Amino acid sequence: MKAAIGPVVTMLLAALPAAAQEAPLPNLFSDVMDVRVVNVEAVVTDRKGNRVLGLEAGDFELLVDGEPVPIDYFTEIDEGLAVASQDDGAESVPSLTPDEPVGTNFLIFIDELFAIRRQRDGFLNRLERDLALLDPSDQVAIVAFDGYNVTRLTDWTNSRHKMEEAIGQARERKALGLTRILGLGNLEDQIRRTVMAATASIRSLADVPGRKVMLLLVETYCAPNRSWAFSSFWQEGTCWESVGNVYEPLVTTANLVGYTVYPVDMAGLRPTFGLDPGTGALLMNTSVEVPEAALWFLAHETGGKAMINAYRKVALAETVADTRSYYWLGFEPPRDKNDMRHDIEVRVVGRQGLRVRTRTHYLDMSRSAEFTMLVEGSLMFGSTPGEGALEVRFGTPRKAGFRKILVPMWVTIPVDDLALLPIDGQWRNEVEFRISVADKYGDHSKNLGNRIPIVYPEAPPPGKTFVYGTELPILKREHRYLAAVYNPVTGEILSHRGTVGPR
Repeated sequence: MKAAIGPVVTMLLAALPAAAQEAPLPNLFSDVMDVRVVNVEAVVTDRKGNRVLGLEAGDFELLVDGEPVPIDYFTEIDEGLAVASQDDGAESVPSLTPDEPVGTNFLIFIDELFAIRRQRDGFLNRLERDLALLDPSDQVAIVAFDGYNVTRLTDWTNSRHKMEEAIGQARERKALGLTRILGLGNLEDQIRRTVMAATASIRSLADVPGRKVMLLLVETYCAPNRSWAFSSFWQEGTCWESVGNVYEPLVTTANLVGYTVYPVDMAGLRPTFGLDPGTGALLMNTSVEVPEAALWFLAHETGGKAMINAYRKVALAETVADTRSYYWLGFEPPRDKNDMRHDIEVRVVGRQGLRVRTRTHYLDMSRSAEFTMLVEGSLMFGSTPGEGALEVRFGTPRKAGFRKILVPMWVTIPVDDLALLPIDGQWRNEVEFRISVADKYGDHSKNLGNRIPIVYPEAPPPGKTFVYGTELPILKREHRYLAAVYNPVTGEILSHRGTVGPR
């Protein structure tokens, strides 16, 4: 992207006050991404898969990047009740009271873009039946993604009537799987958008007390590189190299804000056919495929379970049972906000043969990365901080290849909202710019962005505006867009949404 401005002020942020640099992002990010404690829910089982109860904080060892770290918070949850700890080495998890119910929050995400109506509705029927297994302290929120927008069918509620009403709405909505099968739109981009929609849902619905669980209802989740097989899934480095770029936003956000993901395969077994290399006979293969491997990956990285094959028919019931008894550990990591991934391992010391299932890592996410994810998700979720604060206009497009155009774009930013700082005899700031664009098929241009240095020789007068110019590469069809500017000094976001391109 080309900026119609002067050289980048590379040292500006280093010169800003520390408090200004750490200002939390507002609205979607204020209570969601400014995470002080990393929560680790650990399920401990013996060799036969039976739950092991009655452990204390001192029985556990928590390692980050292979190094032991203190367990700052610890509570055992037994059949949905918080158990008073006898170990003085760690505080109880905040907001949990011994012998009181610990509610579980079930966020149900319905992917309509890949869904076949008959299979989706059959699963929704079973889901509605199993609502009876929820405790009064449990809550449910339901959202649906049609490839273009995320619709909140119900906010957090423990009302059985509201849950059933939302499931009824979900049945009435379109299932777009047959459209996808016809090849409309780019498959890899659609999968990425579904992942980003699920990520935006987690961020937007993270500020709730208690255990947080996502049931990710999908018809298929493929890897962009179809050559990798489940047999190599657990090989060192294979899963991250193959699917990490696609699924990392969802896994990272879930681990950061304390969600455990239970991906649900609504389609079931997908038989494939091929010829036996020795005899030439036609063979049917019903082994685990790439889509199921992707679900295993999501569950493994966040400490959940993949609901595939027979488990998919009792997904809610199995998830409820799996989240009734566990150990809740918490620690306060140092935050450098440098986008570094840190591995988590939980061990039980002095006990042989015990297995621990938990999330595998957390990401020390930078503000720039958070902002990029916010813009991407907000285009689909429909809620944007500072909407209408920017002015955006476009020029005459020019050809840029087959069915592609470059559209001149000018973004007008009110300087009064930028909080310029006097540095080295000039008034300066350096803001982050992002724009996310999608067409009616859900095909999505990569999130485009830049840092915009804003420099004035003297304090600008009230009402002054700054114009940022660039070119927007899109396909030759109408798109909707969300343009946003993040001010690191104040933590404020200015944004504007609209449409661009020929109809």
